[in-house]
Amino acid sequence: MSAWMSGRHWRILSFSSYSDRYSGPVTGMRGLPNHHLSCCVNTLLQTFSATWEIGDLLDKYTDEPGLQTWEAAGGRADDRNVPLQLKRVLAAMRSDSPRPAPHRDFLLSLDRNCVRLNTQHDADEVFLSILNFMQQQMDDKPLALEIQNLYRISAKTYLECLECNSVQTLNTYMLGLPLHVKEDHDSLEGCMTSFFEHQELKGINCCFCEKCGKKTASKQAVKLLSLPRILCVHLKRFRNHEGFTRKLDCHVTFPETFDFPETVKDAFSSDFAQNDCKYTLHGVVVHSGYAMFGHYTAYVRHGVDRPWYYADDSHVQQVSWEDVQSSYGGPRRHTAYMLMYRRGPEDNGRQPELSG
Repeated sequence: MSAWMSGRHWRILSFSSYSDRYSGPVTGMRGLPNHHLSCCVNTLLQTFSATWEIGDLLDKYTDEPGLQTWEAAGGRADDRNVPLQLKRVLAAMRSDSPRPAPHRDFLLSLDRNCVRLNTQHDADEVFLSILNFMQQQMDDKPLALEIQNLYRISAKTYLECLECNSVQTLNTYMLGLPLHVKEDHDSLEGCMTSFFEHQELKGINCCFCEKCGKKTASKQAVKLLSLPRILCVHLKRFRNHEGFTRKLDCHVTFPETFDFPETVKDAFSSDFAQNDCKYTLHGVVVHSGYAMFGHYTAYVRHGVDRPWYYADDSHVQQVSWEDVQSSYGGPRRHTAYMLMYRRGPEDNGRQPELSG
C-alpha cells in the first residue's frame, strides 16, 4: 500500500495524548509508549510478544560483543541490528514492571533500516520487513530460518494455458495469506475460498506460454504444500483507484478457531501430508480511521486458556471475545487488518507465565 509510504506525516493528536498516559495497575501484559507515530510498530510488537515461539528462538540469539560480523556507520554494531533489539524489547515486555516497556532502541534500529520514524506505515509491510531483517542480519542462519519457518507457507502454483492446455508449475512460499476483501460483506472462509479458486488471466494479464510461443489466456491456481505453525492472514482492506487509496470498512467475520481442511477443502496439493491443521486465534491487528489518517491497536492473548487484552499503545485493558468481534468492521468502526493464528494444541509448546 504505497500511499502509506509516501512520506506524508501525521501529527500526534488525541490518539497519542490518550495512549501515552500510564495505564494503571499491572494487567498481565505491558503497554508500549507512542514515540514518533509508533502505533503500527507497537501493535506488531504486541502480536510478537503473544507469539511466544519468537521469544523462545530469539533467546538463543547471542548479543555478546565481538560475535556480530556487520558494521554500522556512526554507531555500535548493534544499533541497527533489528533482531537483537527485538529480542531485548520482547524480554522487557515479559518483565513484571507496571510501567510501559521501553522500546526506543528498537524503533531507532528500524529507522536506521529505512522504516522511518514520524511516518505512517502499513502494518503488513512493516511485519514483512521485520522478518526480512532477521534473515539478513542474523549470523546464525539456521536460527534465522527457524524463525522464518514459523510463518512460512509452502505452496505450488499452477498455470494452465487455455489454448494448448499445457500446465506450468512452480514451488513457492509466502509469509502470510494476502486475502482480497469484498466491498459489501465477507468472512474469513469466503476470503480464503476465493484465494484458492482458479483465476482466469486474460487481456493485459495474459501470461507467456512456452509451448505456444506467445502470451495466451490462462488459468491460475494455488495449492498448499505445507502450513506453518503461525498463520498470518492479511485482510486487504485498501484499494488504489486512479492514484487514490481508500479503505474498506465492510464487515468481515473471522472465527476464534478453525480447521483449514474443513474451511477450504480444495486448497491442498496432492503432496500435502500434515495432519493437524486446526488453528486458534491469538492476535488481531486493528486499524481505525481512513487510508491516509489512521491508528493501529491490537487484541492479543498469550494462550488459549488466557484472557484477551486490548492494547492501545501504553494503555492495556482486559476484554472479552465479544470485544474482539467488534473489529469485524462496519461503518465508522475499527477493523481487523491482520489475524495471527497458531496451529495445533497449545500444549505442543511452552506458554509463558505472565505477571498480573
